[in-house]
Amino acid sequence: MDTTNSTVFIPGATSGIGLALAQRLQAAGSTVVIGGRRQDRLDALAAEHGFDTVAVDVADAASVRDASAAVLERHPDLDTLVTMSGIMRNEDLRDPGHIEDAVATIETNLLGTIRLIDAFLPHLLTRPTTTVVTVSSGLAFVPLTATPTYSATKAAVHSYTQALRQQLVGSDVAVVELAPPAVETDLMGGQDFGGMPLDVFADEVMTLLASGADEVLVENVQPLRWAERDGTHRQILEAMAGRGH
Repeated sequence: MDTTNSTVFIPGATSGIGLALAQRLQAAGSTVVIGGRRQDRLDALAAEHGFDTVAVDVADAASVRDASAAVLERHPDLDTLVTMSGIMRNEDLRDPGHIEDAVATIETNLLGTIRLIDAFLPHLLTRPTTTVVTVSSGLAFVPLTATPTYSATKAAVHSYTQALRQQLVGSDVAVVELAPPAVETDLMGGQDFGGMPLDVFADEVMTLLASGADEVLVENVQPLRWAERDGTHRQILEAMAGRGH
């Protein structure tokens, strides 16, 4: 990915990792459009940083269609989509009431990713040298016991990304997977998971994006990504089991 001269849409960029990457991409020279559900937050970021913005709820198919039409009308040279939107919720699987959180998580994290790709891929396929960046998680590889559906959706995004990349072999669309470790953000209300500082994470991601890697794996996520290969999966799973409670 050319981080210095791209036109990028990042839904889910009103805070946290999405906003940090939007700021760095803009500073590097790219044009960045950010999306989110809260119009007041979008307006504030547009005023502060000069981002173009669009309201979008990735759990709503019509909202995604409307947002894609608006973005492509204003930015017909769009060449990069980053599917950043995501939610993370604790669930007690012994309580049937968790199903509402599970459905919301699947709607946003997995179906939201699929909807965004469906909405923008036809355009990206008509342009030279374009990129889809999906966002999974280290928890795609070793789940966090307290957030089972979140972890499952991220595993699904990882699998979906691999299939998408293979289907697009021979096209001009690069498919990149960003798999963050725990990072200090407001996800889950800013609970302390011992995550790496957001600025340190975002700086490392920018270097990896520019390298052309298919998987963007900062150093902190490597133990999770390769746990099965290294024979440490159960050890890491059990070590993380108390987090989030």
